[in-house]
Amino acid sequence: MAGAGMRDVKRRIKSVESTMQITKAMQLVASSKLRRAKERVETARPYFTTLYETICAMAAGNTDKTNLYTRPREVRRKAYVVIAGDRGLAGGYNVNILRFAESQMDPETALVIPVGKRAVDYFSRRAYETRVFQEYAAVESIDLERSFELARLLTDLFRSGEADEVVLVYTEFASMLSQVPACRKILPLSFTAEELEGHSPADTFGAAEFDPSIGDVMARIVPQFVGGMIFGAISESFASEQAARRTAMEAASDNAEEMISSLSLAYNRARQGAITQEITEISSGFEALR
Repeated sequence: MAGAGMRDVKRRIKSVESTMQITKAMQLVASSKLRRAKERVETARPYFTTLYETICAMAAGNTDKTNLYTRPREVRRKAYVVIAGDRGLAGGYNVNILRFAESQMDPETALVIPVGKRAVDYFSRRAYETRVFQEYAAVESIDLERSFELARLLTDLFRSGEADEVVLVYTEFASMLSQVPACRKILPLSFTAEELEGHSPADTFGAAEFDPSIGDVMARIVPQFVGGMIFGAISESFASEQAARRTAMEAASDNAEEMISSLSLAYNRARQGAITQEITEISSGFEALR
């Protein structure tokens, strides 16, 4: 390897080292955000579990077949709340959830409400009716209060008949190495017999009475339930995004280290070869002068 080639290798080593500094920094940031996201998920779960059990108990005791939130109706239009990330460099996280979302939709009947900058960009360029609420476009900025605000917008769409079903598409955080796309209908309320089992009003509320009726109380609590589901899905998705980004940056850092090691080995071999060649030339010149 000539001197110019050695200089090129040295420049490549410095370039890879610079890139590795960035990937390691991003890995640390993702780790910090993931820790906070996991704490948020774990802190919120007891509240949402109680809220879910409350709704199940009310649904089990509701005898009003005209209740707007439980009454079956013809589905002409579905609203999909699709939660993706705000940034890239997260492995296949964004691609996986967006492709999964499309696989669940019929473009003729779908109304897409994207949450997350990547979801907004993706669906704004495709043949779907898309409704973007800028205040909910960034996942990281959505707290519990904003989740309830978005829930009120969704229940208004449902109550007005603009959407006959509301569906959440998000990513469940299973573990550091496993994030699973999920699709869940949140309106109208529908529970399986297994979900309702053991959730009768008497079991859950004891001797409590509902005034004027369970159906009327449900009408008040359903928006909170929807808000809770949205916040839970956003928390799971955000944790999944950070886990995917941390894993991707860790892999990138490992690859950079391997590349630096390989380039350094090539550089050292070339340097040794150059030194050997110089010694040989000096020896040859000395012999020629004798």
